[in-house]
Amino acid sequence: MAALLAGELPDPPRPEVLTRDDGRAIFYAGQVNALFADAESGKTMVTCAAIQEVLKIGGRAVFVDIDHNGMAGIVTRLLDLGCRSEDLSDPDRFRYVEPEDKAQLLDLVAFLVTWRPTLVVVDSVGELLPMFRLSSNNPDDFTTVHAEALKPLAMAGACVITVDHVAKNVASAESGPTGTNAKRRAVGGVSIRVKVKDQFVPGHGGAVWLMVNKDRHGGLREHCPRGDREPSAGLFTLTPTGTGMTWNLRAPQDTDSQQIASVASADLAALDALDPAPANVRDVKERMNWRSERAAETLRVWRSRSRSVPGERGTSETANVPRSPTPVLGTGNTVELRPCGHPTGQTPGCIECLIADREGSAVA
Repeated sequence: MAALLAGELPDPPRPEVLTRDDGRAIFYAGQVNALFADAESGKTMVTCAAIQEVLKIGGRAVFVDIDHNGMAGIVTRLLDLGCRSEDLSDPDRFRYVEPEDKAQLLDLVAFLVTWRPTLVVVDSVGELLPMFRLSSNNPDDFTTVHAEALKPLAMAGACVITVDHVAKNVASAESGPTGTNAKRRAVGGVSIRVKVKDQFVPGHGGAVWLMVNKDRHGGLREHCPRGDREPSAGLFTLTPTGTGMTWNLRAPQDTDSQQIASVASADLAALDALDPAPANVRDVKERMNWRSERAAETLRVWRSRSRSVPGERGTSETANVPRSPTPVLGTGNTVELRPCGHPTGQTPGCIECLIADREGSAVA
């Protein structure tokens, strides 16, 4: 606490894996991150690009294949993306593992904690819980598996990326991955939703949007468009070359949300006109007589236009609060400053303002 108040703490964590063309990255090292989408949305290809990047800069990578993609399929993707065969065949640089049961997986975790990989991809969480004979819908079950199989890898310094699916139910899919909400709570880094723009086709490439579903530390959301509930984190593109594929992650632009949404402006205006405001997808379906897909997507975009995620660190409610802002004297009145340098009236996220209020050293 003393170091915090004296300004001696290090900067908060920043993403380090899967770098955009503006130099910012997507996934956090030393944290469990999540990547989720519908089937055949390019999730595995995105993680393979992360592996290619890590190997290129001299790091160690592991692909834990619980989803039975197969060694040939994963290695082919990695070679197509430009991985060197000498790196993939070097057991000190890259490991492909397809554990058959809980015992093999836990043996692998124990080994990786000492081997200290840079990146661990776990594909997929949907197969991980059944391997432990536990339920994906039970929060305690997921917490147990997270503590035994995922958290130790992150604590050893690895960037852990779990691959997951969304529920078939439209309302459930809006909130995140299939199964218990404990999945989202357990993410210590970033949770990314993948949405297809141009379907990946072998030999022809494709493109998918990466969208911020959760960012515990705010290091990614800080460099994404403001105001959206799930802002664009970038556009991931595969382009064919003569010998394989190249990937690029374009930094987000302010117009991305309109391209991602594909929602009619008339539908958004219809929700604007509802009084009281729509509460959930079912409410929209019943009042507008829309199908589930239309109601869910329109409600998601409508919400993202009007507010960011409440109460989450890194959102517009708390992110980027300056330590000593310049007083604004728009009315010509004198602005009284706290001892911490902030104007009177609590500054969100500032512990010094909170203490000042409690001690009565400034007028709230």
